Amino acid sequence: MNKVPMTVVGAEQLRKELDILKFDRRPKITEAIAAARELGDLKENAEYHAAREEQGICEARIRDIEGKLSNAQIIDVTKMANNGRIIFGATVTILNLDTDAEVTYRIVGDDEANIKENLISVNSPIARGLVGKNLGDEVNITTPAGVTAYEVVEVQYI
Repeated sequence: MNKVPMTVVGAEQLRKELDILKFDRRPKITEAIAAARELGDLKENAEYHAAREEQGICEARIRDIEGKLSNAQIIDVTKMANNGRIIFGATVTILNLDTDAEVTYRIVGDDEANIKENLISVNSPIARGLVGKNLGDEVNITTPAGVTAYEVVEVQYI
């Protein structure tokens, strides 16, 4: 399987979620299954079936996170020299040349993306248009809303 780029923060968040699932949620589900078994007939035991379903969801998420972490290529931009080039993990401020609106994005992996926090996926149209560009470059980015012209105002490796 191909390596998946991930920031240090994103990898740490996945590890924390994995610990919660393995050492908190999994034991509670096991206890719920044991308690439901003691209630009698398993065919008509809603608590048992609900606990088993929750166990399946939990185990699937554990496998998913472990797979992502095993294929992660963790990139720490804070240890790289900032040469003004936009790369994965960089925090970029761009100026919309039509509206003069500035916006700052951090380019992150797919699992970390959250537009409300200005964390955009490296696979998003904006990030694909920005990666490889330099400070001061003008960039035309094609999005579902059309082509927009931006100027790269700031590139930070934080």
